[in-house]
Amino acid sequence: MARFITERLFKAALILLCIAILNFFLIRAAPGDPATIMAGESGAADEVFLQQLRERFGLDKPLYMQLFAYLSSVVKFDFGYSYRQQVPVLDLIIDRLPATLMLSVAAFVISLVLGIAAGAFASARQGRWSDTLISTVALLFYATPLFWLALMAVLLFSVQLGWLPGFGYETVGAGYTGVRRMLDILQHLILPASTLGLFFMAIYARMTRASMLEVNTMDFVKTAKAKGLRPAVVQRRHVLRNAILPVVTLAGLQAGQLVGGAVLIETVFAWPGIGRLMFDALSQRDYNLLLGVFVMSAAMVLLFNLITDVLYRIVDPRIRVTS
Repeated sequence: MARFITERLFKAALILLCIAILNFFLIRAAPGDPATIMAGESGAADEVFLQQLRERFGLDKPLYMQLFAYLSSVVKFDFGYSYRQQVPVLDLIIDRLPATLMLSVAAFVISLVLGIAAGAFASARQGRWSDTLISTVALLFYATPLFWLALMAVLLFSVQLGWLPGFGYETVGAGYTGVRRMLDILQHLILPASTLGLFFMAIYARMTRASMLEVNTMDFVKTAKAKGLRPAVVQRRHVLRNAILPVVTLAGLQAGQLVGGAVLIETVFAWPGIGRLMFDALSQRDYNLLLGVFVMSAAMVLLFNLITDVLYRIVDPRIRVTS
């Protein structure tokens, strides 16, 4: 296991390096630059002032020198300074990262638990009205645009019913501390996490149902039933345990997508995570901040994939990874 993790970490480092280089050139290919935007907002867009800004932030150097300086800093976990906010990029990301991780993990747990439970329930009642209902609801959530679902959730549960807060990370000006503040944050987390999780829940429910129906036809399941084991035991110990393997694989691959999906959710619900930070940096052409967020997001995706590989070996001990 230690050798396996070491090899995967080495590969992840190479992939992260390639992603950093690709993102660097993609961002530089976009029209506009930070100097033009900052000069325009300050009302002094003359060429002398633009040149001073470019020299100050190193934007006057050749592209390969900017790339080398950037990669040298990234290796040292130094993402530079934000052009607009004049603070280290790493400090801004660390300040916003807990909110995004909280949202992504909560949505992941909601989608995986509800998806597997709904899929297992539907497969055990194949052909009945409950099976049809679960499949229809799952298809509905999968086909519904995420932004529309988020807006409808705000209108229903926040505006109309008043059950949950619709926006923000916590109640502004409340001054809560300790457990009361934690409960307030969790209350604000329910709507964005549930909205983001429902989309992926639909995928896991349909895959769990299909996988369990396939495993149900295998010989070892028929043998377990012939031994007189209770149907619930057969479904839990024999069918679900084998059917869950493709779900674990898909969940690991899509865990990183939760970070990308969080950009839209954070915008709709005014959730102060790195998704909102990325959107603001893009609109302001804050290159260093945008590159830092991209690298951190890519690192999170690679970490989720590594965790998935480890969990896959634990769930199915038959798997042996060869170098």
